[in-house]
Amino acid sequence: MRQDATTAVLSRSFGAVAAEYDRLRPRPSAEAVDFLVPDDAARALEFGAGTGILTRLLVERVAHVTAVEPDERMRALLAGADAGGARLAITAGTAEALPAEDSSFDLVVAQSAWHWVDERRAVPEVARVLRPGGRFALAWSGPDRTVDWMRTLWAGGTELRPEQRVSLDARRRHRHVVDVEAAGPSPFDEPETELFRWTRPMSKEDLVALATTYSAVITMDDAARRRHLDTMTRYLETETRFSGSEVVDVPMRSYCWRARKR
Repeated sequence: MRQDATTAVLSRSFGAVAAEYDRLRPRPSAEAVDFLVPDDAARALEFGAGTGILTRLLVERVAHVTAVEPDERMRALLAGADAGGARLAITAGTAEALPAEDSSFDLVVAQSAWHWVDERRAVPEVARVLRPGGRFALAWSGPDRTVDWMRTLWAGGTELRPEQRVSLDARRRHRHVVDVEAAGPSPFDEPETELFRWTRPMSKEDLVALATTYSAVITMDDAARRRHLDTMTRYLETETRFSGSEVVDVPMRSYCWRARKR
């Protein structure tokens, strides 16, 4: 995704809601983690680690994990969780300037972060810190907004016109494009992709609150945010499919991408 002044503001917004982000954002599914993490990985670097939603799963599978996160509020929450003990190192940094030595990792991975980076600088950095044959892996996990009712809910309870749905879905797909040739010939083999879907039971209240962990809502002014969340709440209260229940089976998805360093 093209980086500009707007994306810079959006990408720095998450620390303000770190606790809710950690409580509400979904983990990738076990199948998605299987796809992302090689069985023989001994050293993994995760950039854009946030509050450690993926990090906690990595330390269960990899002997040593380095979690790189630029926002001190997100890092503090991860550090306070004591997620990995001696297996986990937490450090400040970005994908464009990774705090790691050349060829020092078997896996470089990120979840819901690649669309916030400058690919021209990040691709060479990822390649630099990966050993030959190492894996670069990315995931985007969250509510499945290709499902009609989820798309409507996320739009503030507004039914979108067909052309609006097409435009919205196209913009979302564009966020998942990985340009490994952004800085020149690709240092990676042909990538593989996979889509994993599952459902997550959530209360209606938490489902609406989940929206407050996304940058578009975080950066709204207070009045606009209240209006948006109120319309989401009204939609869940009036939609007949959800009547009589406070818990909703929320469709989730993880879009995953991986490639081997040559």
